[in-house]
Amino acid sequence: MTRSKQIRVGVAGAAGRMGQMLVREVVGTEGLVLGAATEMAGHAALGRDAAVVAGLEPCGVELSAQPRDLVTHIDVAIDFTTPAHSIDLAKQAAKTGCRLVIGTTGLDETQRTQLQHAAKNTSIVWAPNMSVGVNVLLRLVAEAARLLGPDFDLEIVEAHHKHKVDAPSGTALRIAEVLAEATADRGSLDARACHGREGISPREPAQIGLHSVRGGDVVGDHTVLYCGEGERLELIHRASSRQTFTRGAARAAQWVAHRAPGLYDMQDVLDLRND
Repeated sequence: MTRSKQIRVGVAGAAGRMGQMLVREVVGTEGLVLGAATEMAGHAALGRDAAVVAGLEPCGVELSAQPRDLVTHIDVAIDFTTPAHSIDLAKQAAKTGCRLVIGTTGLDETQRTQLQHAAKNTSIVWAPNMSVGVNVLLRLVAEAARLLGPDFDLEIVEAHHKHKVDAPSGTALRIAEVLAEATADRGSLDARACHGREGISPREPAQIGLHSVRGGDVVGDHTVLYCGEGERLELIHRASSRQTFTRGAARAAQWVAHRAPGLYDMQDVLDLRND
């Protein structure tokens, strides 16, 4: 693949709210062209032009119920659907060499291992949040934890819309992982995570608290609190539009199209790794 070639992109769940936004993002991004779009079997939009479903002019790509269409004659497939679908897609992509951008949250340890296995044969960007701002936040929260030291208690509060099914959010979990990695001398995340509090429960010094709020149409808010004696530092990211995620996904598609097999995240895409 040469860099002058347009990158053919497939979108999973293309008739859903996020899927339609991804279609619009792909169609509107220079260097990308929509090459495939899928939906679940029985969906009312099957057979319709994916761009028309997304509110655009026709592009000649009909919605299909065949996941394989996303990894055959396609350079990069984008999937923000479900863990099971993302893993099935990764297994197929590992056979065809199609690259993947996965924004699905809620993957368990077994599914993460399966994703790593698939990445031995193709290049995959997997991130629970494709927002540029959130990924800069991940860099900042680690640095702040190291600089402030053990005298500051670590807490994470996240808020999302009432339809979100997983809690804590994938982004909050990733923030917790980053905090634990930055303060590894205090123990693993498994030993330190505290999911909400109730009753008489004194706070353990090394805990990393995670608290979830669900309501209304909140796109996504994440607050990281560093609570010390007499002072408190807060790092906050608020998403007001889901376009922050689709814009990041398009950027990831452009980046991963030219990468060797491996499992990457948005820190790689944005070159935010620590020196």
